Amino acid sequence: MANPLPAELSPIGRALPHESAFDHVTGRACYTDDQAVRLRGLLHAWPVQSPHAHARIRRIGREEALAQPGVVDLLTGADVPGRNDTSSGTFDEPLLPVQEVFFHGQPVAWVLGESREAARRGAATVPVEYEPMKSLVDLEEAIEAQSWLCGPFRLARGDFPSAWKASPLRAQGSLSVGGQEHFYLETQAALAWEDANGGLIVQSSTQHPSEVQEIIARVLGIPRNLVSVECPRMGGAFGGKEVQGAPYAAIAALGCRRTGRPVRVQLPRVLDMVLTGKRHPFLGKFQVGFTPEGNLLALKVDLYADGGWSLDLSAGVLWRALLHLDNAYWIPAIEAVGFVCRTHKTSQTAFRGFGGPQGVALIEEILTRIAQALDLPPSLVRKRNLYRTGQTTPYGQEVREAQSMRALWDMLHKQACYVEREQEIVKDNQADPHRKRGLAITPVKFGISFTRACLNQAGASVLLYRDGSVQVHHGGTEMGQGLQTKIRQIAAFSLGLPIESIRVMTTRTDQIPNTSPTAASSGCDLNGAAVAEACQRLLERLRPLAAELLTCPAALVRFWDGQVFSEEEMTRTLPFVQLVEEAHLRCIPLFSQGFYRTPGLSFDLETGHGHPFAYFAIGAAVSEVEVDGFTGEYRIRAVDILHDVGRSVNPLIDRGQVEGGFFQGLGWITCEELVWDREGRLRTANASTYKLPSWSELPPRFEVRFFSGSSESSAIGGSKAVGEPPLLLALSVREALKAAIAAFGPGSVDLGFPATPEQVYWAIQRVRRRSAPGRSTPQACSAAGSPP
Repeated sequence: MANPLPAELSPIGRALPHESAFDHVTGRACYTDDQAVRLRGLLHAWPVQSPHAHARIRRIGREEALAQPGVVDLLTGADVPGRNDTSSGTFDEPLLPVQEVFFHGQPVAWVLGESREAARRGAATVPVEYEPMKSLVDLEEAIEAQSWLCGPFRLARGDFPSAWKASPLRAQGSLSVGGQEHFYLETQAALAWEDANGGLIVQSSTQHPSEVQEIIARVLGIPRNLVSVECPRMGGAFGGKEVQGAPYAAIAALGCRRTGRPVRVQLPRVLDMVLTGKRHPFLGKFQVGFTPEGNLLALKVDLYADGGWSLDLSAGVLWRALLHLDNAYWIPAIEAVGFVCRTHKTSQTAFRGFGGPQGVALIEEILTRIAQALDLPPSLVRKRNLYRTGQTTPYGQEVREAQSMRALWDMLHKQACYVEREQEIVKDNQADPHRKRGLAITPVKFGISFTRACLNQAGASVLLYRDGSVQVHHGGTEMGQGLQTKIRQIAAFSLGLPIESIRVMTTRTDQIPNTSPTAASSGCDLNGAAVAEACQRLLERLRPLAAELLTCPAALVRFWDGQVFSEEEMTRTLPFVQLVEEAHLRCIPLFSQGFYRTPGLSFDLETGHGHPFAYFAIGAAVSEVEVDGFTGEYRIRAVDILHDVGRSVNPLIDRGQVEGGFFQGLGWITCEELVWDREGRLRTANASTYKLPSWSELPPRFEVRFFSGSSESSAIGGSKAVGEPPLLLALSVREALKAAIAAFGPGSVDLGFPATPEQVYWAIQRVRRRSAPGRSTPQACSAAGSPP
């Protein structure tokens, strides 16, 4: 993507607004469900839901629903003409269960009606006979029953038993990490209608149009070339539409195929929360050996993920959690084992971070417990354990960013006036017995790439018209993250055109086939590189003609701002549109394709070793909180973030991703609590019972800065991925809360996850009870030879 012209004039690196920002705020932006009004004869779908978390299906009646006014059809598993499966290759997710239901609210049938209300009324009349079966709802119940979806997965380095035995100090414990609802603004939606040639056109709110195409073809028993899937844009996704949009698109397609009429599936908020998967809850059990200075020596982890009723993407989520157990820290000897557990709940799925946040949360918990056991500042213990140059991860990949991570840490420490604020907080806490403040700094080192190697590829197509305007097609999807804006900038830069000349088209499987999901923070890395290659191929065709017209060597031809000129005679220019017209007259093709795959990736699932990531995105955050000892309520006083985005394609977009990612992580850590009852019903299924972070959580000072001293990135233009890593920076808030709670009394802090005010209150009470007269502080760690 080289273009040796003034950087200040380049579209790359400019803080341009989101290309759809105006449409978003004026209501002109069209989403999947907005297209429904254009379809004549549209049918609406509504599910018939199971009232049991686990049960056998004895009978599903049809006649009662079909007799209702406005009801057109009833879809059951018996009506699937192809394979009744919507999984990503594990074949454990029936579109419509025939024999057994696996979670409360699971659809056993869908009613198609002339209106949504007619379909809903019809669904209420469908008689279904069940035989209830034993269900497992809690993760610990599933562990005890050894109810596994997959595992064990193993990750190891060094000799843990010997390192553990030789460790002068030891500790053990556990951490339960809660799940999280995606709560995208646009709920799951799909539309399906037949084209003029017997094929199907499906609009789907999905991060993975090619998988939606594959599953529709599988369910209907037809070849994929009869199915075209389009994703116009999404109103948020966060991983929740990577695979879980496919069943709703398949229902729409099945209904359309049976009735010959367009079909709409659009879930209201409550249904979306009841039917769709969440971030995986985790349980981590650990044993850690360390030195009196707080340096890690040995770590053993048993990691359990709550996968829900089917495998979904849980194997990949667990692997990424294992691969991020180290976060930014050197662990000489480690032994980690992971299982995905089957419970009778929604099938948990991808969520921003994809298991990485759960793994990082555990190592941060461990380091804080070590610091509290040694009566050392947690920030000091963290810094002592940061990676150093030349060290490798537990899976054998060199951490090339180690020096940059230390420089970033020191810079943020200084920018945030950490030492001065820490001293001030100590004084204030001593003066106030009922209100305490806490300060913490945490880093993030997040691997960028899909851990499934074949997904690290992308294709693009660039169409150049005779008037000099350009259409760009690629396999990435827009969900509000600004991918199309960055692609537009990359194409404009690569072709040397004004950004107004570039139009990025919606994602369609009949334009770019066999695409990867837009996920793993790699949307711009992959698709941007493919677009740049397609643009370069176009210029390679045009350059000899330009050289002829400019009477200069082809190597000296430059394209910039819609003009073509020789590097040696920049005042003599040829309008780009004139060059394009001449190329057309000489029969030079004005379209090209590009393809990119991330080089150098490898990972052996059997040995748990390899080079799974192209690079690591790094950052750090300092958070300060204040806690009320009477109620457990708290407020965030300040957040300082320093994050490495490399040479940003668009600093404005990247800043929004850092801010938004942090706040989504803040919700997961502090207030977003999922509650299922003993019958497996989700009790937090709407905005009144599920608390999202809001403006009230915004601290008075929220500073985001970009780190400029990083190691070189191999990604497009030297940029670095920014979608997922900032979410993990919110762990600094959790660690600050623990610091504030520790100010109420001695010993380690046991804080629930999420750290709701209730959890903070009970954590304070436990600390206060330990410090009461006559109560001894429990031993947090033991010397070698003593039981921990």
